[in-house]
Amino acid sequence: MEIIKELQNLQPEMQEWRRDIHANPEIAFEEHRTARIVAEKLESFGIEVETGIAGTGVVGTIKKGRGNRSIGLRADLDALLIDEANEFDYKSKNPGKMHACGHDGHTTMLLGAAKYLAEHGEFDGTVNLIFQPAEENEGGGRAMIEAGLFDKYPVESVYGMHNIPGMPVSSFAIKPGPFMAAFDIFNVKIKGKGGHAAMPQTTIDPIIIGTKIIDAFQAIVSRSINPQEPAVLSVTQFHGGDAYNVIPNEAEIKGCTRCFSAKVQEQFELEMRRIAEGICQAYGAECEFLYERRYPATINSEEESSIAGKVAQSIVGEDRVNLSPQPSMGSEDFAYMLQEKPGSYIWIGNGDGEGSCMIHNPGYDFNDEILPIGATYWVKMTEEILKPNL
Repeated sequence: MEIIKELQNLQPEMQEWRRDIHANPEIAFEEHRTARIVAEKLESFGIEVETGIAGTGVVGTIKKGRGNRSIGLRADLDALLIDEANEFDYKSKNPGKMHACGHDGHTTMLLGAAKYLAEHGEFDGTVNLIFQPAEENEGGGRAMIEAGLFDKYPVESVYGMHNIPGMPVSSFAIKPGPFMAAFDIFNVKIKGKGGHAAMPQTTIDPIIIGTKIIDAFQAIVSRSINPQEPAVLSVTQFHGGDAYNVIPNEAEIKGCTRCFSAKVQEQFELEMRRIAEGICQAYGAECEFLYERRYPATINSEEESSIAGKVAQSIVGEDRVNLSPQPSMGSEDFAYMLQEKPGSYIWIGNGDGEGSCMIHNPGYDFNDEILPIGATYWVKMTEEILKPNL
């Protein structure tokens, strides 16, 4: 494995940075402490820094040589609303908030790469280090773009990375095309007529109506959408009533959909609305239907994915890089950046040992062993894309 020696030596210090961030998690658009730490470290490396982009976003810029080429490397800053179950000494100090997705590690790997690139990097051009807020649910990537990210920091391509538990340490996975799914949410409010549970014939029962809607929703993927199109519809909430003996006036159904194309997103919205409104009408109830598009699908571009795969292979070996992984039904707001610029998103193995658990779990922790591996990837990507013309 070809890890940059200076980054391997930096691993204990990077681990300290990562664990400090882990112990002080901040959620979407509240990453003030984290952003301040990132900015202070970048400045200490001699890097030009801008803060406050889309609230808590940070961009560091390193220019070398006389070239006019420019790329963007992106890491995410925010944590999740989860109570941490771990008991190590750097567990979350903020109740109900936790770095359960590894953004603390992503931020640290890019900081390690920034330090090396500023001090030793051999490239000709500009690398923009993008530290993005609010990846979890709130679309911080889109917010940074709307705040003028690529107007002020024009790039020819942009790159992201995410750790994946279950993938072995010293492994990567990447492919061109659809890589992670689009993420949309829905909310169905059923307005019926409440009453005494002993006299249901006097009511328009929103609970019964809700069960019919949920059941019908489950047929959309198998009967309305082409089975060759990957798609998921998950009802995650069903709320209604407060008492054992009262049929409520209203009930709500909430959840999300996942797919890889705008066409399927449109199908989901049309079919779900038709079903919800039709069933409510059949039972004499009113329906309020909301379908909100959150994140588009993450689509890797061909050339940039090829470069990323070759760089990963140069670090860990060809047999440790999966160039045809199964796309994930999870979503990622880096997709917004890939809608604006060509680029690629790569997965890095977080370990597959006993006791390792998936992200968004209260027992998850980023594996500090991979910090120099990820940092090396960022350095070698920069030096490969922006290599001097000799």
